[in-house]
Amino acid sequence: MMQEGGAKFEAIIYEKKENVAWITLNRPEVLNAQNDTLRTELIKAFEEARDDNELHMIVLTGAGDRAFSAGADISEFPSRVLMDVIKQRKGTKRASDLIREIPKPVIAMVNGLALGGGCELAMACDIIIAAENAQFGQPEISVGIIPGAGGTQILPRLVGEKKAKELIFTGDFISAEEALRLGLVNKVVPREKLKEAVDELITKLKSKSPVILQFAKLAVNKSLETPLSVGLAAEADLSAMCFGTEDQKEGARAFLEKRKPQYKGK
Repeated sequence: MMQEGGAKFEAIIYEKKENVAWITLNRPEVLNAQNDTLRTELIKAFEEARDDNELHMIVLTGAGDRAFSAGADISEFPSRVLMDVIKQRKGTKRASDLIREIPKPVIAMVNGLALGGGCELAMACDIIIAAENAQFGQPEISVGIIPGAGGTQILPRLVGEKKAKELIFTGDFISAEEALRLGLVNKVVPREKLKEAVDELITKLKSKSPVILQFAKLAVNKSLETPLSVGLAAEADLSAMCFGTEDQKEGARAFLEKRKPQYKGK
């Protein structure tokens, strides 16, 4: 539906606006369910955004007013067999993996249902801003599977073991307000204020150094993957690396001179 850098997409929209990549899941007629085409295109879009040095952050959202993404396209399930799934996933990074690894802030703008793979995509993002009508859940149990893109691993880290097991075992949905209370999302706003809230966050992040934001994301991610001692060592290294950047010098000078810094991302 949108071409960028010569690439044409059928199931997503990819746009670049003022150093921000906007990626929109674009199958609103099926609540932005993720079929093979959408998943493949989503990976290509995130790889493009990762490699484009003009882009400092990424926003992921869904088309329409009902869903961010209702998860996998169940219509593809009856024909799937074990080896198909293994071949599909073996040696291939999923979009949720890429989101975590890309050293740029990724914001989820959740405009409705975020279920199953949709919930997992949102959880992979660094910050989640949700509309009041949004709902979250891992209902895979209801179609005979378990979450397969991080739900059993990331959800407990965000909401705790007991609540995560309850949601995964029952397949129940939770409201945006409950997701906020549990620590699953960062902010909940009226639907008509959703884009405005995301734009405000973008403006705030643009005032920071893009290269230092990358170090910050890498450091926080390390805390979720390693013992404390290893994480602290990684933090020390990344913090030291900041002093090798032009932006660190500019930030310090601007503070001392009581002016706004002019970062170059170097």
